[in-house]
Formats: sequence, structure tokens, C-alpha cells
Amino acid sequence: MKILFLTQIVPYPPDAGPRIKTWHVLKYLAERGHSITLVTFVRLEEKKFLPEIRKICENVIPISLRRTKLRDAYSLLISQLKRTPFLIERDYRSSMAGAIKNLLTDEKFDVIHIDQVNMAQFILRPNGISPDLKTIFDAHNATWIILERMRSSSPLLLRPFLAQEAKKLKNYELQLVQRVDHVLTVTEFDRSLLLPNSDGDFLKSKIHVIPIAVNTQELQPVERKQNTHQILTIGSLNYPPNADGIRWFLREVFPLVKEKIPNVTLTVIGKNPPKDFFSLAEPFGTDIDITGYVEDLTPYLENSTVMVVPVLAGGGMRVRILEAFARGIPVVTTTIGLEGIAAENGSHVLVADDPAEFARKVKHLIETPDEQLRLANNARELVTKLYDWKAVLKKLDQIYQL
Repeated sequence: MKILFLTQIVPYPPDAGPRIKTWHVLKYLAERGHSITLVTFVRLEEKKFLPEIRKICENVIPISLRRTKLRDAYSLLISQLKRTPFLIERDYRSSMAGAIKNLLTDEKFDVIHIDQVNMAQFILRPNGISPDLKTIFDAHNATWIILERMRSSSPLLLRPFLAQEAKKLKNYELQLVQRVDHVLTVTEFDRSLLLPNSDGDFLKSKIHVIPIAVNTQELQPVERKQNTHQILTIGSLNYPPNADGIRWFLREVFPLVKEKIPNVTLTVIGKNPPKDFFSLAEPFGTDIDITGYVEDLTPYLENSTVMVVPVLAGGGMRVRILEAFARGIPVVTTTIGLEGIAAENGSHVLVADDPAEFARKVKHLIETPDEQLRLANNARELVTKLYDWKAVLKKLDQIYQL
């Protein structure tokens, strides 16, 4: 098949959840012999990765995307006037719309694969392009629930805006589900959130759950050093739910662990750490290391005793947990953090939502190497069986043929 594939971010390197998911989908479709034309937004720092993507895509068309505060303010005004979601208006570019229109005029495609909600507007925008060919909307997750969950921990003045945006985005996503041929989500929970109250039975048949997957052949268990008392957490820190969760751990959980285990240390890895992270870390001196982005995680994994994935809001699946499972790292997370992953609390992972309970479970793991090994071995077995990318993505074959 000839596929037109639209992405909001350059899907390489596979170093964050959305990139990992999209990269594996592209690789799988290419290995199945499909011809892929990828149209993607590209930031200045991402251009160096385009040659790697061209190895698996027949054609790659990058469209520059640069966000500024002035541009965001204009998009916010437009979204208020049109009563459309800000996230959608923020990423509209006439250059992207024009490139896609020209492709659909000049070439014949069998399928359009829309990766994430931001890109649907270029295919299904009112009075815009409405191609007479199969459309697959890869939602990843129900985006509106992320805004809804963020409200409770946001400043009071921001909460009405988030409530309004969540409502607009929910309506937008539900309408989108009705207009495309197939929808992909990563969890059953996200699938349920994208079903409107009416016509739910009709739409269920075209919403398919395909979990995020990892390459368990490449991601082998690391040889962890003993008695390091090192806590590790990893996340894309420019994504607010990730930053909020780690902020909660820094402020409310780590001090409790430190009281019980004075020589415990914490490493925070992720691009663009917020400034207040450094303020929260300052009282602990060198016992908290905020690294920013690192290309090779292996040395940090080898030095770690436990990985914490503190998620208080968000949607979809946490690929950080799947990768930790594959690398043999024991994990403590929250109920929301474990959403969409068929792991059992106490068997594959430890789960806690209260700061004191979260701290207690982290302390327990640090002090019991046998428990670390048991959880790590069970989790590795689980991720190999249920979340290896080649097994998970076989469902795409059927969806592309439907």
C-alpha cells in the first residue's frame, strides 16, 4: 500500500513515548513492504535526524515549526473567537496544509495515517481537504483527559481555562472519531474516553487498542551495581504532566525517603528541566543530580537501585515503565502511571499514590535486593510476552486491510 503518514514531531530518535510509538509503527509498516511518504513538522534541532528516517520512508517532507510566545498568544485569541481547542490552533500552519493538499492532488495514496490529534485538521479541516480514501487516526491517547486531570493541581486562575479547553478538545476528538475510518488508542481506558454517549456500539468496532511497544531484543537487562542507594527518574520535562509528577516526588516524597535512608541519592534525567527543580534540589546538595537530556541512559541505569515514575495526571501509557521492565530495573509508580500496562502491584511493580506510602515502598526496595531482583525478573518476562513491538503491531495488518 501507498501510505501518507502525518506526524506532529519528528519520530526519531526514539527517546520519548510518542516518538517510540510512532517510530515502531513506521518501521513495522516499512518492513511489511508498504511505501511511506512522511510529512512531519520539524524543529531546528530535529533536522539532523531526517536522514535516519529516510532509510525507511520512501519520501520525507519536513515542514518547519517554530513556536513563539507571540504566535501562541495569537493562536489563543483565534481559538477563543472560533471556540476551537488551543492545541489545535497552535499547530496550524498553512505550509503544512499546502504541502498535504499538493500531495493529495499529485499522487494517489491508499491510506492516510494521522499521528496524534494535532494533525487531523490538515485532512478533515472544515472546508478543507476531505479525501476519498481510508483514514486512520492514531490518537495515542484521549488528549482531553490530560487537561482534565491537570486542573486539580493547577493554579486556581488557570483551572477555568483548563476546564474549557478540556471540554472543547473532548468534543473535537469525539467528532474526529466519527469522521475517520479507524482509530488507534494505546489503552482500553482511552478507547472508552473516545466513545460518545450515543452511537457507542457503532463506533466501538472502529476503535482499536494497540499498546505502546518496545524492542525487547535491543533493550536487554543491564548489570546493576549493588548497594548504590540510587533513585532514578526519567521523563520529557517539557511535558507538564511529567514535570508535575517529578515535582511532587521532589517536594513530598524524596524528603521522606531521605529521613529513613540518609545516604540515598536521586538522579533526574530529562530535557528542559524547570527552574524550580533546582530550587527544590538545592537543600539536598549533591544528593540530587538534575542532568537534563542524556543520549546514553545505560550508565545511569547501571547505577540505579530503583526507578520511580510518579505520574499524577496524563493519559495513555508510560513507555518509561516498559523500558525499565525490559532493562531489568525495579519500578515504583502511581495508579495513573500504571494505566494501560497489564502489570500487577506487588508482582511486577510497586504502586502507591500517597507520598508516605510511595516513600515507604521506595525505601523497602532500596533495602531489599532480593525484592528488586524478583520484581525485575517478573517485569522482564511480562514485557517480553505482551509488549514486544513486532508482536503488538501485527494487529496493524488487519486494520490496514479492513
